[in-house]
Amino acid sequence: MTRKRYLDDQYEPRTVRHGNAVLRSFYEFWIEVGGGPLVNPVVLDRCGRRLNEHHNPLVPFRAEGRIRYNPKLPRRKPRAMSEERWNELFAGLRSNRDRAILALGISNGARASELLGVRGADLDWGEQLVRVSRKGTGAEQWLPASPEAFVWIRLYLAELDALKPHEPLWWTLRRRDHGDGLCRQPMNYEALRAVFRRVNALLGTNYSMHDLRHTAALRMSRDDALSVRDVQVILGHAHLSTTADVYLKARELHQAGEKWLVAC
Repeated sequence: MTRKRYLDDQYEPRTVRHGNAVLRSFYEFWIEVGGGPLVNPVVLDRCGRRLNEHHNPLVPFRAEGRIRYNPKLPRRKPRAMSEERWNELFAGLRSNRDRAILALGISNGARASELLGVRGADLDWGEQLVRVSRKGTGAEQWLPASPEAFVWIRLYLAELDALKPHEPLWWTLRRRDHGDGLCRQPMNYEALRAVFRRVNALLGTNYSMHDLRHTAALRMSRDDALSVRDVQVILGHAHLSTTADVYLKARELHQAGEKWLVAC
């Protein structure tokens, strides 16, 4: 339904490569402190040029080349929802809070942790911007958001008591640890996952918050008003090559679709 493969008993190439890298680093550490083997058992393939040429004598030697037994990475297809699928997903949501946070996520591609960290003071209603703390660096950044997202945020806030500027924007009801009844708590990642579990059970899909990020990235990449650098800044990619990979894939798919329509 969503074109994502379900997990099976075989390890993915990325998992194998990550495990190899961790093992090599583990043995490198013990070799350096003198408590391990003399040779790292996770061997590297020699690179094409002479080993350590142009090496700076003030910098420690580093291993060169790629891990010999790493499997090749398949080129992944963009995980994006069509407009029809997005509309079905959105229609399956059962609260204004859920509609607000998903509408915000698909409009700017912010990560789940970044959206969950938004406070009342992080909304610029006039400019329709939302401030997030970037994953990894913690740097604050203002991101654009769609008018529809702000409409749903306003409807959601109308259902709450007055929100103080320093308070989290997203709240959920949970059972009390002691006693009966429910208490209001800031929304966490598990509560957001529960939103997707409910709607996925309804639709027979397996969407996640990261699918919204992919969809937002592909939508932005098809916008002629945005350069690949603009998309990188909005998505918060550390490397331009990461954005360019998604950007070029989207361009290729979009152009192929246009050619098919012309041919028809």
